[in-house]
Amino acid sequence: MGKIKAVCISEKKGTAKKNIGTSIVIENHGLENDAHAGNWHRQVSLLSYEAVEAFRARGAKVEDGAFGENLLVEGFDFKTYPVGTIFQCNDVVLEITQIGKQCHSECEIFHQVGDCIMPREGVFAKVLHGGTVSVGDELTIRNKAKFRAGVITASDKGSRGEREDLSGPAICELLTENGYEIVRTTILSDDEDVLYNEIVRFCDEDQVDVLFTTGGTGFSPRDCTPEATMRAATKNAPGIAEAIRQYSLSITPRAMLSRAVSVMRNKTLIINLPGSVKAVKESLTYILPTLAHGIEIMRGDAGECGKLQ
Repeated sequence: MGKIKAVCISEKKGTAKKNIGTSIVIENHGLENDAHAGNWHRQVSLLSYEAVEAFRARGAKVEDGAFGENLLVEGFDFKTYPVGTIFQCNDVVLEITQIGKQCHSECEIFHQVGDCIMPREGVFAKVLHGGTVSVGDELTIRNKAKFRAGVITASDKGSRGEREDLSGPAICELLTENGYEIVRTTILSDDEDVLYNEIVRFCDEDQVDVLFTTGGTGFSPRDCTPEATMRAATKNAPGIAEAIRQYSLSITPRAMLSRAVSVMRNKTLIINLPGSVKAVKESLTYILPTLAHGIEIMRGDAGECGKLQ
């Protein structure tokens, strides 16, 4: 747990910030009226109070905000926390997006104090949820979801608002219960090009660890989710779809009519699930215990397992 020692903003980039004591923090923007706020990945800068005190102990006279930090915090050595770490202060939720930065020796800060510790000690974050921060408030680490997930529902009627999507929310509920972060969900028509483009967007732009689709895997002339999925694939991963079909056959022989596939697109796993709520819950409950290890291997976070567990 840390404590906010200063809340600082500046009206112009490259200049020292001033401690204003309290500030509104705007979601996906940054501190209100701060020059560095905006729709980018370095919305809020954080610096360790201990690092500044060590610098002052060398004889330097620097004010709070002199290194361009928005939040000066006691109790955390920020440079030791990886990108993706979640911090929370009151209602404000911040996610670290960058550790340190290139030092611009011509900036005002460098000329004023002869050095800038922000490139070595500071971190940058984006604002996941807004609120207000003030000097004296507590800052805590919030557990980050282990995996990032996306969900696509393929349904002509659902995309037109003629049918309520129940399968998509069922997937989200099960994933959330198992520690996944739901990055985004969408409902699309059964159009192969539309589905392909959205699959690519989830993988390449949102960079989810796993993308689940529901619907569009049967024999209907409009069912094209497997075709869109295969177009997006860089590697095949058929075992997951095969396991779902095998398990589902123990429940209903109609499982043999599923054309669902499972593939990888770079470092995103894409899994087609059935369209019904019952089948979605059965399939997802069956594969989730094993799925985590596969995602970790794909991301390079775990080694291959050479023995049965």
